[in-house]
Amino acid sequence: MPLTVEGPNAGEFRWIIIVDEDRADLDLRPALTAALESLDGGTVQLWLKAVDGSADDIALDAGFERYRDLWQLRCKLPNTPSTLATRGFTLDDLDDFVAVNNRAFSWHPEQGGLTRASVEATMGEDWFDPDGFRLHHEDGTLVGFCWTKIHRDQTPQLGEIYVIAVDTSHHGRGLGKPMTLAGLDWLASQGLTTGMLYVESDNDPANATYAAIGFSRHHTDRAYRMDLP
Repeated sequence: MPLTVEGPNAGEFRWIIIVDEDRADLDLRPALTAALESLDGGTVQLWLKAVDGSADDIALDAGFERYRDLWQLRCKLPNTPSTLATRGFTLDDLDDFVAVNNRAFSWHPEQGGLTRASVEATMGEDWFDPDGFRLHHEDGTLVGFCWTKIHRDQTPQLGEIYVIAVDTSHHGRGLGKPMTLAGLDWLASQGLTTGMLYVESDNDPANATYAAIGFSRHHTDRAYRMDLP
């Protein structure tokens, strides 16, 4: 279904409406109206994947307010080789990863606040490959990681930089670019020719790094919110 409704949820958003990028056969205006009429109040989040001007107008006309743009960036593979030594993930790295991740993403609405259990659940997904979860250590301490994900069901097949971070104690040392390249190296070694990642539109330092690597914007996923009585 090109439009789905999730909820009721216990978090900030009682309801989440997601409209997929493949919506050519969806009459969005009446479908969105019907979805809203089916809800019993609370704060609603709307995600329009690969948003365009028409879909944006419909969301605003329905009473939603824009609040977040998530860019999908893509690049060609192979890219410039990384200068960092990395190795694959093991279960013994889990607690260190969670700690580094949560320091690096303390500000992030989804990636911050990971738990050991939530990561273990993700590791149970069919796509998880510990060798594609690249870790960089200095003096035996984890200082950065680049977790990748392969989308074999896409055309072209996509190699995603799923999560990447450098520990806050090592910010400002220029590790972001070679850490990203380490993930792209691994994806290219799996035969992929297109790299992909998602980034917040207002994350200027990250976007500058990705532009220097050769990423460019493919599309924008936009989030909206509305408070229903």
